[in-house]
Amino acid sequence: MAVTGEPQHADAGAELSRLRHSIDNLDAALVHLLAERFKLTEAVGHLKAAHRLPPADPAREQEQTARLRVLAVESGLDPVFAEKFLAFVIAEVIRHHRAIGEVAG
Repeated sequence: MAVTGEPQHADAGAELSRLRHSIDNLDAALVHLLAERFKLTEAVGHLKAAHRLPPADPAREQEQTARLRVLAVESGLDPVFAEKFLAFVIAEVIRHHRAIGEVAG
């Protein structure tokens, strides 16, 4: 009886490995995309500091949150999760902008 179950476990193991490999690839892509995003937001931070603009832009944040929620729904992603993720990213960007402003200050 145990012999008939072994190929199924082997198939499941191979499928699990394939799926995890795909997840690892996506995680790498996410890290690279976030790095690129933060390079751009760093440039924005320097521009804001140079022109003495505030580090946060609540109107822009609201627009981005609304846009991301729509994209999340269209993509089959929980919009609450997407909003939490964006809020975390925005908080980090603002923290970086404040730090840049203090150095430039």
